[in-house]
Amino acid sequence: MTTLDLTGLATRPSQVWGAVRLVPLVRADPVDDLRLRSQLYGDATGLVEAGPRHAYISYIPHGFVATWTGDGTPAAAYGTHMSANGTSAPATMGLRFHRGMARRQAKDRLRFLPLHLALEGYLALHFGGPSTAWEEWSQRAIRQGLSPRVEEAYVGAEVRGLAEALRIFEIHPGQCGVLVYVADALAAAFVVPHPDDYRALHPTLLQDLYGELIHHYATLMPPVPDFRARIPDERVRSLADLRGAVAEQEHAWTHFHDSAMAAGLLDHEYAWQTVHRLGRFTLSRFLPPFRPKEENHIGEAITDDRGRIAYLKTFRLSENQVRRGHLLSRLAANDWHLAHTAADLGVDEAQLGLRLESAGFASLLRQDVLDGYRKQARNRGVSRG
Repeated sequence: MTTLDLTGLATRPSQVWGAVRLVPLVRADPVDDLRLRSQLYGDATGLVEAGPRHAYISYIPHGFVATWTGDGTPAAAYGTHMSANGTSAPATMGLRFHRGMARRQAKDRLRFLPLHLALEGYLALHFGGPSTAWEEWSQRAIRQGLSPRVEEAYVGAEVRGLAEALRIFEIHPGQCGVLVYVADALAAAFVVPHPDDYRALHPTLLQDLYGELIHHYATLMPPVPDFRARIPDERVRSLADLRGAVAEQEHAWTHFHDSAMAAGLLDHEYAWQTVHRLGRFTLSRFLPPFRPKEENHIGEAITDDRGRIAYLKTFRLSENQVRRGHLLSRLAANDWHLAHTAADLGVDEAQLGLRLESAGFASLLRQDVLDGYRKQARNRGVSRG
């Protein structure tokens, strides 16, 4: 397990619109030998073929196409064409069937579905169900595991204020990414290799998925304050003094942001899974340790041969999603033995069974076993009353 390494990316002062705060990420040295472009799909609902006998229906607004070179020379953003008015735009094509999360289109080109890599990793978490057929588990759990598995999210266009923020905010020179906050809760991180990629992909944040918590915060929370720099007049006697004071304020903001606001993303370790090799780059997805009542993010990344982030996209889990991930992880760690898992969690077996029910996993338990847990809970309530 390792943390996210954002070496080479620097934060710039945030910009605020209502409850939305955008924090730009800039690179002094862009990644020239890996480029990303967007591939738009006319029908946002698609059938993803995850394997020979496995498929699911999902929201697929766009894909990313990564192009790289093998010798470190600059790569072009493949697929640009000239429009009738003389401006350039990415080529697009309509697709309804999508075979796999990441699919090679050419020797040096890979198409993948942004966020779907990360979400598939979460949905596939212990998808096979109980590894041992303990007597408490239902026949359905033994035969089908956790199929079907369903999670809900909101498209960015439904997050109040996000469209306006993306439209009016300034894109900084050298900007290669952004951290999106809603009511100062970190909603998503987005990083690309090159400033030209970011300018082209900036609008796709509206087509991405955001969790339930973020949607509620955007709807219900008041505007957040803007962090404005204040430089005392008596300290400035020359342009050099002004430059020094500005640099000091930028450093203070960067330290505050990285150590406080982004700590829930950057200060924790993640379990990484390699998905594809792209020359000297590696496409991976990662899962958090599922800490209840804390900030948890899933995501996907392309890292270079030194482990530095070239591409990053994250999704913040809701508390219910964290609880489901935590329960599944603890069950798997205890070989799906309910009594041992209950002891690990500091509860009795009936309480664990009711937790599984409230998390949406009631079908995994035999009906008579679940009824027994409910009866124990009722009797416990009567005795206390």
